[in-house]
Amino acid sequence: MFEYILVMEESVGRCLIEGETVDHRNGVRSDNRIRNLELWTRPQPTGIRVQDAIEWARHIIELYDNCEVISSPTTTEANLGNPWRCWESNPGPSAS
Repeated sequence: MFEYILVMEESVGRCLIEGETVDHRNGVRSDNRIRNLELWTRPQPTGIRVQDAIEWARHIIELYDNCEVISSPTTTEANLGNPWRCWESNPGPSAS
């Protein structure tokens, strides 16, 4: 897993969900300071019904309304000994 993903997950206090990505504001991929990272989400596809768009917008507001709050890693503490490692498919560096 890339460091910038771990930094963002720690900042938002949860694992990233499907459709979320992390962008480097200054374009320097090795600059993983939280102030250089932005959380992006994939927008709804074009051609959506108005009612579906409203429901999607409400869901996004609910999901990200408190995004600036940094909380402890309570939901992911059991994941492979690293509180910010959320996917079993990426267990981290192997022991040498």
